[in-house]
Amino acid sequence: MLWAGSMALPSAWAARQHRTTLLAAWQQDQEQRIGLLSADDSQWSVQCSLVVPTRAHGLWAEAGGSVLAVARRPGDWLLRWRPGQAKAQWHWIDGDRRFNGHVITSADGATLWTTETDLDTAQGRLGVRDAASLDKTGEWATHGMDPHELLALPQAVGGLPAGTLMVANGGIPTLPETGRSKRERGRMDASLVALHPASGELLGQWRLDDPHLSIRHLAWDPVSGTLGIALQAEHPDQAARRAAPVLAVWDGRTLRAAEGQPAMAGYGGDICALPRGGFAVSCPRVNQLALFGAQGRWRQAIEHVEAYALASDRQQWWLASSRGQVGLLHGATDGTDGAEPLHTRAPDRDTLALQIENHWVLMAG
Repeated sequence: MLWAGSMALPSAWAARQHRTTLLAAWQQDQEQRIGLLSADDSQWSVQCSLVVPTRAHGLWAEAGGSVLAVARRPGDWLLRWRPGQAKAQWHWIDGDRRFNGHVITSADGATLWTTETDLDTAQGRLGVRDAASLDKTGEWATHGMDPHELLALPQAVGGLPAGTLMVANGGIPTLPETGRSKRERGRMDASLVALHPASGELLGQWRLDDPHLSIRHLAWDPVSGTLGIALQAEHPDQAARRAAPVLAVWDGRTLRAAEGQPAMAGYGGDICALPRGGFAVSCPRVNQLALFGAQGRWRQAIEHVEAYALASDRQQWWLASSRGQVGLLHGATDGTDGAEPLHTRAPDRDTLALQIENHWVLMAG
């Protein structure tokens, strides 16, 4: 089922003279959808969309123009869709596994990797799949529980070769009968792992000093050659949770939490690299966007109602709210601490009731 609509963009978009396309997931009129949002200098619109059975989470744009989407954890579906077509290629996971919300493809497009959980043991698995059929051809241990986002290193880092798979083990124990409920947080064991892309061999594993910080989402900063990690705090003490960092950085040798950050409710929703270096982390529980330098030093906060999905390229970056109100932002920082604030505003009212999901992806074009 396809749908389209449009609305005016904030004045900050006045300088943009070409159309931008973003792959997104959202809820609209009690239906879950994935689709393309199109934006130019005066308005944005839903270009096309597809109804999906449950909430989508991770999204991936393939080189040939098709897209991948996977269900939010604990999920049971994966799909490939060519935007504008009414049908999609579906894959349903085996009964003893669940998708954990993210999928990527190999550089040659022949292989998919999906983060999964073995329901019998609660241990993390990386599903290795044939890209054409979406069928699983193998699986590797992620050496932890609750694996979430993954990415392939675009260059050699700290002795690890380009193409190494970096996987965020959230570390939270779960069982199939409890769904997304978090159990036995005292047994949390979050880690960042490096796996060989051909064999799944463990090449490295890193943990933060604070065991109550769940490692969730990843972004690569090509300017500094640093990996940024969005964190979600699970401290039993509420004050400690509110004050917890929302970012960690990894340089190929060490994994360390951000420094100098004010209280942000301990919840990082999405993360992207800033165009000139550093990271932005959306913090919807405090209605702010947190900006950091590439080494994890605090820069500033930008007010934005329920800031969530982020995307960026070398010139601009985009931000959406998770609630029905949708705001789009673009701009750049100078890559230094103490950068000037970016100016943006959300639309004045909801003219399109789209509840954007956690992530969206900038489409090439």
